[in-house]
Amino acid sequence: MTRFELPLVVLDRVIATALEEDLASGDITTEACIAPEAHAVAHAVARKPMVVCGGPVFARVFAAVDPSLAVEMHAEEGAGAGAGTRLWTVRGRARAILMGERVALNLVQRMCGVATQARTYVDAVPAGCATRITDTRKTTPGLRALERYAVRVGGAHNHRDDLGAAVLIKDNHVAACGGVRPAIERARAAAPHTAKIECEVDTLEQLDEALAAGADIVLLDNMPTATVLEAVKRGRGKALLEASGGITLARVAELARAGVDAISVGALTHSVQAADVGLDFE
Repeated sequence: MTRFELPLVVLDRVIATALEEDLASGDITTEACIAPEAHAVAHAVARKPMVVCGGPVFARVFAAVDPSLAVEMHAEEGAGAGAGTRLWTVRGRARAILMGERVALNLVQRMCGVATQARTYVDAVPAGCATRITDTRKTTPGLRALERYAVRVGGAHNHRDDLGAAVLIKDNHVAACGGVRPAIERARAAAPHTAKIECEVDTLEQLDEALAAGADIVLLDNMPTATVLEAVKRGRGKALLEASGGITLARVAELARAGVDAISVGALTHSVQAADVGLDFE
């Protein structure tokens, strides 16, 4: 059994919306060409190397189309798969398989792409460094739960889930409040006692102000590595330090070696390339 979980109440809503989008007018091709009693076996196959992600979603899509369809899992979530690897198999009414094929593939291709990207960034952290790779809220509208699940499957971590999940004071909050210190002080006074206070800074002067105001986490935004090194020296032991802003794969190692606690990467979700998964009928 996989250690990764997707709440069904969330998953079913996503799948229902996607199926309605594709099947609201029926499937005139399948209904015209395929006899109602025809049965088939189809295999989801990786066309290129990838990290496997989305088996439960694949199965749930076909169950939503026709509960009598049977899905068999061949690959574990989070496993590496080479080109030609058989990931999952679906058996049952051919009409139902064809009606669910595109939605199932659209979702799992996106999820495998995110998981593969996440694994690439995680693997770029040098051995011995404890730096976490995390996602951001730069997700596809409506698919955040699936993409964040895929980030975890790929070995990375999630940042705050939504605007109510944590206090994150961004540059525009700072500007609207008149400075780092008043923003942190207002957040501390009004936020739930269970919430940590994170504040974004883009200069060392702002970092000093955030530390003096008692920020729990400081986000070092778009800082050159030399500045990050100085920020770590000033902030170590006083707050968790997160590097963010235009993070590329090439910078992960140097930022991790600089000693930041986390690196948040929008590219895990906002511009990821879908993995190539096909569905082959026997």
